[in-house]
Amino acid sequence: MYALNQQGITLKATEQPVDTRTAAGKAFLDMLGVFAEFETNLRRERQLEGIAAAKARGVYQGRKPRIDAAEVRRLYVDEKMGATAISRQLGIGRASVYRVLERDEQPA
Repeated sequence: MYALNQQGITLKATEQPVDTRTAAGKAFLDMLGVFAEFETNLRRERQLEGIAAAKARGVYQGRKPRIDAAEVRRLYVDEKMGATAISRQLGIGRASVYRVLERDEQPA
């Protein structure tokens, strides 16, 4: 919004009392933004609470892992394939291959 103001760009809604050339219009637009952010935060909190309750009941397991870590390790160790070749073969990102291999190197 600041960048738009610097360029002299304003907003005037024809159906709503919003005109960013006035103090009241700026305040109204800012309040709309605050309410939108507030609602987003409330929705996120409710979602996290629902997930926690589902986990407590044992019905939420999360998303199934897409990467077969054992296959990544097998290709790297047994087949002597590099990260790029592994990522192409498995259809995953190279960074994902490095993450799997890095986990193997770190002590538990």
